[in-house]
Amino acid sequence: MKNVLYTILVLLLAVTTISAQTHNVTRGSKPATTKPSTTTSKKRTSTPTRTGNAVLSAKNSGRNQRQRVAGPPASSRTQTYTRPISSADKKRIIDNLISNMVYISGGTFFMGATSEQGSNVDGDESPIHQVTLSPFYLGSHEITQIEWEAVMGNNPSYFKGENLPVEQISWEDCQVFILNLNAMTGKNFRLPTEAEWEFAARGGNNGRGYKYAGGNDISSIGWIAKNSNHKTHVVGSKRPNELGLYDMSGNVCEWCNDWYGRYNSSPQTNPHGNQSKSSHVMRGGSFWDDEWCCRVSNRSTGDGIPTKCFGLRLAL
Repeated sequence: MKNVLYTILVLLLAVTTISAQTHNVTRGSKPATTKPSTTTSKKRTSTPTRTGNAVLSAKNSGRNQRQRVAGPPASSRTQTYTRPISSADKKRIIDNLISNMVYISGGTFFMGATSEQGSNVDGDESPIHQVTLSPFYLGSHEITQIEWEAVMGNNPSYFKGENLPVEQISWEDCQVFILNLNAMTGKNFRLPTEAEWEFAARGGNNGRGYKYAGGNDISSIGWIAKNSNHKTHVVGSKRPNELGLYDMSGNVCEWCNDWYGRYNSSPQTNPHGNQSKSSHVMRGGSFWDDEWCCRVSNRSTGDGIPTKCFGLRLAL
């Protein structure tokens, strides 16, 4: 009898011990988890680290390379299709576009970081070199959204307004626009060369040696970061330069026809830029930029995702 009682007592103690261990594991233990990686993918945010030019290549200036950003890239471009524009309205819009082309007399000038541009310039603005150009026409203003819509039937712009500059357009988009416009008009519109753009921004043969396009006080001639509220503005709402051209400094960056490349010191006639085929030139700076980026000699590139800062001006 004693043996039976002893056996029962041992069994009860064993059951109690097992139960306690199970209870402790249930309440106190944590399941094994995989610690999340602390490495995250880097994604450009809508706020650039510094106010600067249209994106893109950091240019070796002989000092530190500067990667300059004109604004947040458009993560997804949506083509807004507007109400149909009547044939009569299309004709009126295109006729106005043609009538707003300004004749630029040919001439010779020094292209690059001339003395009025200051000492804080990029290396790719040198060497200063002599350029001779034949006469050409250039739009008095950047192409507006209503002009783009009349030709293309859509509006890719982030900021909406008939008389705001069209933006979020690539160099290739510009070529399609020009092809369609030429088919409609029988003319030979194109993007300006970089040399034509700078000559015109400087005021052509009427130039007075200003730092920006039309003056040394950029607030009176251009929409830039400090006065734009970080958005585009109606074209032609600031003072024009010596040739009657508006917004050559600020509002939106303007595509040129050229590929980007280093300057040559030898005199040139009607140059068409470098043939590197790496990226296309943009000029003028934008509403997102500081005044340094809107100087008439400042250069930038813009291939890649079009941003709210990418626009165009036509040559003929």
